[in-house]
Amino acid sequence: MENTPNTRAGRKEWTALGVLMLPLLLVSMDVSILYFAIPYISQDLEPSATQQLWILDMYGFVLAGLLITMGALGDRIGRRTLVLGGAAVFGAASVAAAYAHSAELLIAVRALLGLGGAALMPSTLALIRNLFRDTRQRAQAVTLWTGVMTAGISLGPVVSGLLLEHFWWGSVFLINLPAMALLLALVPFLVPEFKVPQQGRFDLLSAALSLASLLPVIYGIKELAQHGSEPLPALGVTSGLVLGFVFVHRQKRLTHPMIDLGLLGRRAFGGPVVANLLAMFATVGMAVYLTQYLQSVLGMSPFEAALWSLVPATGLAVMAPVAAVLAQRVDRAFVMGGGFLVSACGFLWLTQVHADTALWVTLAGASVYAGGLVASMTLANELALGAAPPERAGSAAAVLESGQELGGALGMAILGSIGAAVYSRDMADALPAGVPHADAVRETLGGATTVAAGLPSSTADTVLSAARDAFSHGMGFAALGAAVVMTAAGLFCLVLLRGAGKAEHPTDPPSESPVTPLATQVAP
Repeated sequence: MENTPNTRAGRKEWTALGVLMLPLLLVSMDVSILYFAIPYISQDLEPSATQQLWILDMYGFVLAGLLITMGALGDRIGRRTLVLGGAAVFGAASVAAAYAHSAELLIAVRALLGLGGAALMPSTLALIRNLFRDTRQRAQAVTLWTGVMTAGISLGPVVSGLLLEHFWWGSVFLINLPAMALLLALVPFLVPEFKVPQQGRFDLLSAALSLASLLPVIYGIKELAQHGSEPLPALGVTSGLVLGFVFVHRQKRLTHPMIDLGLLGRRAFGGPVVANLLAMFATVGMAVYLTQYLQSVLGMSPFEAALWSLVPATGLAVMAPVAAVLAQRVDRAFVMGGGFLVSACGFLWLTQVHADTALWVTLAGASVYAGGLVASMTLANELALGAAPPERAGSAAAVLESGQELGGALGMAILGSIGAAVYSRDMADALPAGVPHADAVRETLGGATTVAAGLPSSTADTVLSAARDAFSHGMGFAALGAAVVMTAAGLFCLVLLRGAGKAEHPTDPPSESPVTPLATQVAP
């Protein structure tokens, strides 16, 4: 079908997209914005070690656990309504966080921020499905959405570092307010409402089950990655999987389920969900290594490391638009597969990085893998969003983003375990006899650095040199693991997703509302 003028988005739709990108940027930034602020928060609020971990993690846990619930809720009450509600909660919680007077209050407010973020993220992606009915324009919009989401995670530490040089720690939360105010002021005029009132009553039990299954699984995986095999995290993963099975069984029985299991079974949707999960597996799993490498191996300050970590964004800026253009000419499965294979080459490049490798070599390899990954993720998001019926776009976007959260947790656990095993083995062989606190030195590079600070200079140099070499060696093996997974992801796309998007029309028919008759589109 040829594109017709009344199916193509105009200035109003593109302006609306720009406004919707503001909360997306801030929601993704809030995942990492406390990295520099936590020492100042600790000095002011004096949290315990456990409370400090919850201050950092509570936002991400609640965000991940509520994505599916909020995606389904937006389909029912209206995606614009949910965006506005999420912005109000996010803004109010930001003020409360900035002026929190206790660790307990800050933890609770971080949970509210997660609630607001969960309302905003799937709704912004779902609204793209409704605002951009022309597939080429939608591909461009999804490219922008993916780029902004990825950039936000990298920008969080940089913005935090800049603010903390001039203001108190609460400023990292108050930066959210102007964007949320702009969103609340402009969205009612720029974004039409999309909702599906015929989907029946909202199933609170399904909402509770989705939260109770996702949250303990992601919590358990992250805890296992950080502390090794322990009963409580293992119980969390097990109980989450059991409740997930109950959740899926309930969806099969409901007339109006929260998740369309039939949609998940379609190659054009289920395939991109798997592809996104694998992409985030590598992205998050290696981000931890690169941050530590820049700071603990190369000796950069946290702010300097954060600035250098932005360099791989050049790969994103080049690869994502190129992939979008190629996808208009050849099967998207080939472009996605090619992106994963490019990222595998970047990871293989990083297997050659050592403690004394030039910085540009490391950053070049990171740029290659980051560009390939974001190119594949962009096309996966676009393919899945196009495959989802407009009336299910909210829940479909939530499933995509939940898969990304799960993939990130798995990457941190599995790639982290690979690197830790190599580090421990190397340090067991290289550590001089008689070094105090040898267990801490053999466990992590951070432990080695702490112990070395109290040793004589000659012994400290030996310990630090061995630890940096062992960490670099472990990072190389983790990169090799990521390369293997990315190669498998590329083959998955090439073999199983060929032709998956061909059934989709270039545009939605202009005579049919994207949410009619099952839904209503209400002008603002």
